Amino acid sequence: MNKKLRTIAMIPARYEASRFPGKLMKDLEGKPVIVRTYEAAVATGLFDQVYVVTDSEDIRQAVEQVSGKVIMSIAEHSCGSDRIAEAVANLDIDIVVNVQGDEPFTNEDDMRNVLQVFYEEGADTIDLASLMTPMNIQSEIENPNNVKVIVDQENFALYFSRAPIPYPRDQDIEVTYYKHKGIYAFRKQAVLDFAKLPMRNLEASEKIEAIRYLEYGKRIKMVYSETPAIGIDTPQDLEEARAILKQRAS
Repeated sequence: MNKKLRTIAMIPARYEASRFPGKLMKDLEGKPVIVRTYEAAVATGLFDQVYVVTDSEDIRQAVEQVSGKVIMSIAEHSCGSDRIAEAVANLDIDIVVNVQGDEPFTNEDDMRNVLQVFYEEGADTIDLASLMTPMNIQSEIENPNNVKVIVDQENFALYFSRAPIPYPRDQDIEVTYYKHKGIYAFRKQAVLDFAKLPMRNLEASEKIEAIRYLEYGKRIKMVYSETPAIGIDTPQDLEEARAILKQRAS
């Protein structure tokens, strides 16, 4: 039987967001978005601890009001992985899951499936794991806010892009487009390595931190998910999230 890995969830939470400033503190049916996300991660029951990692006093207070655990970032960071690397440096853990603060509908099945890869045959070749879900609507495929991923035959990531990949030069070839869902499960060493490595041009161009792992030879196992990704990147996304919660409550 495989040894139980010490596993925590980290929710990096910047107050400022270029596309939708302050989105994590926006009201989502009576609770801030970040609190909804924190409670969803805790509700999975899969983690030894769940932390919000932030540089915002407002976010800290909101999470602590629901008895949540908060780690305050000391340094300025360009992405969530850097923020997590600072937070986990002195923690005795094996796996850290990065849950995006703007994904309040994070669910147990997705979390369980992404963690399971570290207990399967060949797990020692996996540096981190993440999720992908199919997209069928052309406007979603073309939307640069939706990060696309292509994989090899063993579902290891080959590349991530905001552009539709692969490009459909031959219209007769059936291709499934996959959206990258923003949950990562890292081995602790992988995220520590990330923070020490300089950003290269591909990551800088796309503004996708997962590309840095690929550029430096890390292996990312992608796990199929049938649950649509519901992130909050725009005010319209927030309205759609409110409608979902109202429907669930009715």
